[in-house]
Amino acid sequence: MRFIVGCKPGQAEPRSERIAIIGAGPAGLYAAGYLRCRGFNVTVFDRNPEPGGFLIFGVLEIHINKAKVREGIKELHELGVEFRQNITVCRDVSLEELINNYDAVLIATGTWESARLNIPGANLEGIYPAMEWIVDYHMWKYGYKSEKPPIGERVVVIGGGLTAVDAVHVSKWLGAKEVYMVYRRIRQYAPAGERGFREAEEAGAKIIELASPVEYIPDPSGKRVAAVKFERMKLVEQPGSKRPKPVGTGEYFTIEADLVLEAIGLKPTPPCNVEQLGIKLRPDGTIDVDEYKRTTREPVFAAGDVEHGASLIGIAMKGGLDAAKAIEKYLNREIGWRS
Repeated sequence: MRFIVGCKPGQAEPRSERIAIIGAGPAGLYAAGYLRCRGFNVTVFDRNPEPGGFLIFGVLEIHINKAKVREGIKELHELGVEFRQNITVCRDVSLEELINNYDAVLIATGTWESARLNIPGANLEGIYPAMEWIVDYHMWKYGYKSEKPPIGERVVVIGGGLTAVDAVHVSKWLGAKEVYMVYRRIRQYAPAGERGFREAEEAGAKIIELASPVEYIPDPSGKRVAAVKFERMKLVEQPGSKRPKPVGTGEYFTIEADLVLEAIGLKPTPPCNVEQLGIKLRPDGTIDVDEYKRTTREPVFAAGDVEHGASLIGIAMKGGLDAAKAIEKYLNREIGWRS
């Protein structure tokens, strides 16, 4: 996978401007490639132990060739992009410091936090956010952590998206004997689609549709999850919506579980304190930008999932490229700042 398009080393005249990119995922890498090709000095700050972001730590090897991703990152290194790994903005360097010391800053920090269920028993042991659990799996697999993530014999995955499907795969790889994937609608309305559900079934999951969790039931100690109580759903058409609304039927059932993975959505993860620095967030937590990816604080841009919400990799890449082109226009004084 290449992050440099239509560019050869030394092709562009060197520029004096310095650009900081926060996040070495799809959007950040594509932006880095474009800007470095145009001669700008680019430094990428990333909290993970190696670049790649979601491409390395979020997506499974069965979906993407990670050797090719690493080849593309090596090409960026050779082109002169500087990567600073294990750097968390706010903890190791302040966002304000980057704003003051760089000519432009691009926030491309993605959606690394899982949405969580707020139901009785949610604080019991044995319940994990699926994305963070998958990241821990990759950290262990690539030697960055000594212990693999926890696993049980009976795993319940809650959700109908690609993260839920990947959680099924990893659960089986780690030795789970039974894996249930439970979704509140039917597969044709699921983010993973019918194809994703077939993939989960082929991986060994038992699929249950039209069911929503209402309670986590503890074991005799009262500390750890032992089962999940679900309510059966029915679908009701919503005017103006492409998907019907799941409505409870009053019928309940339980599934025994010693591990639960919640995969009900991903939340934007901008650096801390962005609003205190004048960077506006939308109600859904994404960063407010205009058509040029400009935030409400000069000279800070934002792109990728942190700006538009969880999406496909290709959409995040395009967002990074669009932001890079806007940064070039800004530094060339072809555009000013948003009013």
